[in-house]
Amino acid sequence: MSAPTELLSRLVDLSHQLGREERKLAILGEGNTSARVSADTFLVKASGSSLGTLGAANLTECRFATLLPPLDARAMSDAAVDEQLLASRVDSSAKKPSVEAMFHAWLLTLPGVNFVGHTHPVAVNAILATRHSRAFATRRLCPDEIVCCGAEFVLVPYVDPGLKLAQAIRRAVTAYVKRLSRPPRVILLENHGLIALGGTPEAVMAATLMAVKAAEVFSGAMALGSTRFLSPAVAKRIAGRPDEHYREKMLGIR
Repeated sequence: MSAPTELLSRLVDLSHQLGREERKLAILGEGNTSARVSADTFLVKASGSSLGTLGAANLTECRFATLLPPLDARAMSDAAVDEQLLASRVDSSAKKPSVEAMFHAWLLTLPGVNFVGHTHPVAVNAILATRHSRAFATRRLCPDEIVCCGAEFVLVPYVDPGLKLAQAIRRAVTAYVKRLSRPPRVILLENHGLIALGGTPEAVMAATLMAVKAAEVFSGAMALGSTRFLSPAVAKRIAGRPDEHYREKMLGIR
């Protein structure tokens, strides 16, 4: 493996933080993490491994050049996808990368994105399994949600994990960037989970934990009724305030 020891250590620690049982973000083999090694390769969690107990041996270094072209394919069989995943390994003896390595590969090409954390938080999925998922993605209830997660989440309708999901994520994120001129910090997958992006592990953790808090506040507010969202003008003001940008920097988000 050609990845620097420090990068390996940071990705392992991020995985352990996301896999902590009491946080209810991922259990058993749920979720995956990744980090960009260079312009040519990235590390991603191996299929079937657990975030909470992840070790360096459960991280596989993959080539972008092998996993990005399939995103332009109209269709690929499950067997062909498996072959592509195995062919992407820098070390042919390494473990098979997660089936979601394709979306990790594409997301790690976005400006400023060096780490990706995908989890299945209970509080978030409770909303993503309902008709309220779009309101949760596009409306805001608290300022810190904007600071850590951005003024909006990307929302991706449910599709099969693997190639179809990677293609759906690319479409949704490309539309988001075209509209807002910046990459998202959080992507929501209906009936599935959450993806957090960032330049650092700290940014990924901040976005993940704040999205979970936002989900808990949203569910509580909806249960009480007469939910009062922040106005678009207020959300835009918070997102552009210099003091909030400074706070983002201190939190490791920027």
